[in-house]
Amino acid sequence: MKKLLFVTILLALASAFPVTARAAVDISIGISLPPLIAFSGPPDVIVLPDTNDVYVVPDIDEDLYFWDGWWWRLWEGRWYRSRYHDRDWSYYDDVPDFYFDVEPGWRGYYRDHNWYGYHWNYERIPNRRLQRNWQSWHNDGLWERQRNWGIRNYQPRPTQQRQELRQQRQEQFQHRPEVQRYQHQRQEPPERVQPLPRQEERPPATRRKQQPPERVQPPPRQEQRPPALQPRQEPPERVQPPPRQEQRPPALQPRQEPPERVQQPPRQEQRPPMPHREQETPEIVQQPQQQERRGERAQPRDQQRPEERKGDSEHRR
Repeated sequence: MKKLLFVTILLALASAFPVTARAAVDISIGISLPPLIAFSGPPDVIVLPDTNDVYVVPDIDEDLYFWDGWWWRLWEGRWYRSRYHDRDWSYYDDVPDFYFDVEPGWRGYYRDHNWYGYHWNYERIPNRRLQRNWQSWHNDGLWERQRNWGIRNYQPRPTQQRQELRQQRQEQFQHRPEVQRYQHQRQEPPERVQPLPRQEERPPATRRKQQPPERVQPPPRQEQRPPALQPRQEPPERVQPPPRQEQRPPALQPRQEPPERVQQPPRQEQRPPMPHREQETPEIVQQPQQQERRGERAQPRDQQRPEERKGDSEHRR
């Protein structure tokens, strides 16, 4: 698990670096990057004498070199490099080969235009010209053929002397306080990180080979026979419904007329009793002979005499 985590971080950080820088860069977690240097524009450089095509920016207080297509910078005893002069610095876990050929007091010689007692007429090279021509200058050996680097009547040091100077400068570099602090930090054992409990890695389950499905033979096709004709069913006899009885309306009951109001007989006035008369023997009336005609109408009562009316009333009683 720890190894996988380290490889993941390594790939993530290495992807930010150019391809040519990955081989010489040792990624170390916890190393800070140097602060950026502010430039008003791309800086000019000069070529340093007695070096193998080493250029330096003379107008800043910090040593900033250009060599082999890279910008190089020393900060707090550690080296960094970049393809750009003002950004994208990456840690370099070694001392570049050119550094021990550089004269430590070159700034004083540059300021005085004097290199070990010889007049130094250096040439300022713009950054655009450097980026365009440094590769061809190195391949053609421009500065090696001149062998003077702009110094009048200068004779390069012999190879043996240059090797002795490199060794002296290397010892001086190791005694620098910032370099010693950095070496001490590297010798300290890093804090031991307890590894995570290892999980048992189970072998991947072997994938079972899938056999092709067996081909199922279809059942033999049965001949379809036409269905047997069924005897025609005669429709059932239609049952005639019983004759519908006409519903006669109920007989109207005779209207009951209200009972006739019985009129009371007129109240007869009570007359005082008549004085008792002696009863006379009634006369026998001869019915057929008295009437001349059978069909003659009787006289109205009004035309009868009072005696006749009296006799009638007594007869009715």
